[in-house]
Amino acid sequence: MSDDALPTTTSTLSAVELATELTIAWLGNPNTRISADDVPAFLQAMHATVTGLAGDTAAEIPADATTPAFEPAVSVRKSLASKDHIISMIDGKPYKALRRHLSSNGLTPEEYRARYNLKSDYPMVAESYSESRRATAMKIGLGRKPALETTPAETTTEAKPAPRKRLKLA
Repeated sequence: MSDDALPTTTSTLSAVELATELTIAWLGNPNTRISADDVPAFLQAMHATVTGLAGDTAAEIPADATTPAFEPAVSVRKSLASKDHIISMIDGKPYKALRRHLSSNGLTPEEYRARYNLKSDYPMVAESYSESRRATAMKIGLGRKPALETTPAETTTEAKPAPRKRLKLA
C-alpha cells in the first residue's frame, strides 16, 4: 500500500469517508457474506455509528433515552410464588438459581435488583433448592468443626478390627 492511500490522521477524514473506508474493509473480508442490496443500509448504519462516536449526535439524543425502562416479565409476588423455582423477571422462565442466568444476560444480582427495584434481600436461589443443597452439605460434613482428639480411654473401649491374614505365595 502506498502512503497516500491511507490518511495520516483520522481527523482529516470526514464521517462519510471514514464510514466508506470501514465498509470497504468489512466487505473485503472473505468471511463476510452480504447481498449487494444490503450494502447501502450497512453503509448508512456505519455512517450513523461513526458520527455517533465522533460526538456529532450527542445533542440529538434525548436524556430519557440514556436509561431505558425495563418492564418485568412477571410481578415480584409471582416470581417468588413457588418454593421449587424463582421466575426470572427478564424472560419469565423458572430457574432454581438465577446467578448463571443473570451472568448470561450481563447482569450481577445487584444490577438485577436495581433494574427491577427489588429489595436487597430478594433471593437468587429457590427455597427448596437451597434446602436440598444445605442438607447435602451437612450430610458430607461441611460446616462442622473438626472433631476433637480422642482420649486413650475412649480408644480402649472401642473394638479394634481383627488383623488381616496374609496369604503366602508359593
